[in-house]
Amino acid sequence: MLCPHHGPRPPSPSSQPSSVHNRCTSSSSDVIPITIIEPTLSLSSAITNTQKLPCLLSSLYLPAALMAPSTLWFLLELHVFLLFFASFSLSFEPVNMEVEALIAIRRSLNDPHGALNNWDEYSVDPCSWAMITCSSENLVIGLGAPSQGLSGTLSGRIGNLTNLQQVLLQNNNLTGELPAELGQLRKLQTLDLSNNHFSGKVPGSLGRLALLRYLRLNNNSLSGAFPVSLSRIPQLSFLDLSYNNLSGRPVSLFPARTFNVVGNPLICGSGSIEECSRTPTAVPLPFLLESSRKRSKAQKLAVAIGTSFGASSFLLCIFLLLWWRKTKKDRSNLGLKEREGEGAVVVGLGNLRLFGLRELQAATENFSGRNLLGKGGFGHVYRGRLADGTMVAVKRLNDAGAAGETQFRTEVEMISLAVHRNLLRLLGYCATAAGERLLVYPFMPNGSVASRLRGKPPLEWNTRKRIALGAARGLLYLHEQCDPKIIHRDVKAANVLLDDCCEAVVGDFGLAKLLDHGDSHVTTAVRGTVGHIAPEYLSTGQSSDKTDVFGFGILLLELVTGQRALEFGKGPNQKGAMLDWVRKVHQEKKLDLLVDRDLGSNYDRIEVGEMVLVALLCTQFLPSHRPKMSEVLRMLEGDGLADKWEASNTLPMHHDAPGAHHQSDSNALFVMNSDDNGGSSDDDDDDDNHSLDVVEEMELSGPR
Repeated sequence: MLCPHHGPRPPSPSSQPSSVHNRCTSSSSDVIPITIIEPTLSLSSAITNTQKLPCLLSSLYLPAALMAPSTLWFLLELHVFLLFFASFSLSFEPVNMEVEALIAIRRSLNDPHGALNNWDEYSVDPCSWAMITCSSENLVIGLGAPSQGLSGTLSGRIGNLTNLQQVLLQNNNLTGELPAELGQLRKLQTLDLSNNHFSGKVPGSLGRLALLRYLRLNNNSLSGAFPVSLSRIPQLSFLDLSYNNLSGRPVSLFPARTFNVVGNPLICGSGSIEECSRTPTAVPLPFLLESSRKRSKAQKLAVAIGTSFGASSFLLCIFLLLWWRKTKKDRSNLGLKEREGEGAVVVGLGNLRLFGLRELQAATENFSGRNLLGKGGFGHVYRGRLADGTMVAVKRLNDAGAAGETQFRTEVEMISLAVHRNLLRLLGYCATAAGERLLVYPFMPNGSVASRLRGKPPLEWNTRKRIALGAARGLLYLHEQCDPKIIHRDVKAANVLLDDCCEAVVGDFGLAKLLDHGDSHVTTAVRGTVGHIAPEYLSTGQSSDKTDVFGFGILLLELVTGQRALEFGKGPNQKGAMLDWVRKVHQEKKLDLLVDRDLGSNYDRIEVGEMVLVALLCTQFLPSHRPKMSEVLRMLEGDGLADKWEASNTLPMHHDAPGAHHQSDSNALFVMNSDDNGGSSDDDDDDDNHSLDVVEEMELSGPR
């Protein structure tokens, strides 16, 4: 235990030299000192310094003549015992069982990227650790380290984290068997261990997780019989065990309304999709074992006699059952409306909260204009304060009634499972029968990159570079590590927020339709911001991950220039659209003209040049010529840019590509010439005649 140091105790007027004998005895020969620990002094503070133990607070002096020899020996033995106990106790420190369990988990893992570096075994508070979520009582309720490249095994000590509600370790390289101790996590609601290399059987202990609602173990190497114990989980609403080596027939046993077991040859070898996946509208009845097929003649006669009576009784039962279900549904709908009216909060799938409309109206002062944070293609965003004082951002969606309530809830529940350091976490939502659709996010006091680029003090170059890397990692997660992948469709500086550490957090993702495994997606709506929309998306409505890559390239140019895409043309030496102008300046090797003037000379010329090159690669006209986000991230980290740029110069140019004639003929990376700083070409004399008009930044938003 670490104790505060209060400094040395001031000497008393009667203090003697520093020996223990002089400090703890009296000159009187007929008294014996007895050390007393007062009840008001805690034992932990009493034993923090053994040198003070012989005289902790005071000494009780009793005449030796008044004491029996047995009493003297007892007091002496007690004194020795206290000294021994104090020295023995000093070797022990208080242990946090959650810290112990987490450290055991970390030791069983290989962490190549250092995601768990700040897990300190000497700490008593794990709530400040990366990948850990704590409750208001400082209890560990969430362990989330998806897509961190972790390998090794999952320690059974995870069972000691008995307050866990969410475990997200998907998209790693974990091996070994699933620990049976997972069944000790009685409060667990979400468990995602998909896309790893786990083997062995699914632990039967998972059937004890009465609160479990969401379970993904797909894309592993699990084997054995289908885990019948999962049929005993009353709250389970989503199960994915696809692409393993399980056997058996799960359909009749499984109560969840959504499940997937495709890719298990011993279950789905027949190819019957009904045996492998389902999204039913009602929970199936329990499987009934078939009774003996052999009946006696007497039994058959009894069945025949009862058929006529049974038929009429059956019809009557069907009528009564339908009437009962209709009455129950009406009562349920009434109860839901009452809860929404009262603004109740319910815990949904994956710890997603279902907010009542009245609660959000109260939090935002009925969506007051003074709480308006911004407007976008998907809706308006308001600042709000919940009843417990938590600050949130509430997005009130446009086109609210276009998607049904069930579809909307399914989509937002899936979005909530996209957990990454550089993605804005969805806290909850509100969906009413009247068509209101609202999303609730954490409030980001540092605002967006767009607002900070135009604010004071200006963002430093190192911060801008860190923002580019963070946004790239967030988009990479959406494109390549979410299943199904998520296309943002409106990547821009206004949709990249800054947390307390000025780390980039990508927002507004998943509000467009989720994509399936296909390479592209055709939609009737073009949602995005003028100046950021890829040409193929604007002209055909066809979007893909390369659409986001184009928008990210424009974002990089905004970080370099400090201006929005539509602001170009009003500055000195600027002519035409941003992308055309950047290509022209790059061809002339005058990239100093691009750099935000607020940076002055406080930037790295080589890094600026590399970022511009990456932006130009991202904004090529043909989607097939643009790099993937994984390649973009590698180039921003300094790997493979020269090779990619050289390869891009060998690609055939599209005749409709805006600014294609500005492509440099040289395969060499540009060198920024300081002599060109502030200069201009002859073609810049008529800037005012050819510059873009300053227009309001528009959001293109059609019906879903």
